[in-house]
Amino acid sequence: GIVLELLKEAMVSRLGDTKGFLIDGYPQELKDAEEFESKVGEPKLVFCLDCSAETMSSRLLVRNQSSQHSDNTETFKEGIESYYQASKPLIAYYESKAQLCKVN
Repeated sequence: GIVLELLKEAMVSRLGDTKGFLIDGYPQELKDAEEFESKVGEPKLVFCLDCSAETMSSRLLVRNQSSQHSDNTETFKEGIESYYQASKPLIAYYESKAQLCKVN
């Protein structure tokens, strides 16, 4: 709820300055999407950056090497699997509304 309120405030404060918004990483779950639509409005388009778990894992490993994080491959695999499980219903929801654009 807090994230949505902050997002809504930021969007409302910029309405006169923009033709639209690109929101990265939100919503992450179906309940968040439904709440966003009821409080802010329905999005015109939703992008889904679609890549394999292997690609995500290898990119995270490279990023991890250049940072101070000490996550390992197992941690990445668990996080990626969790992401896929949470995002499946969200992706299906936007596909059913013909608002989803998958980018490979």
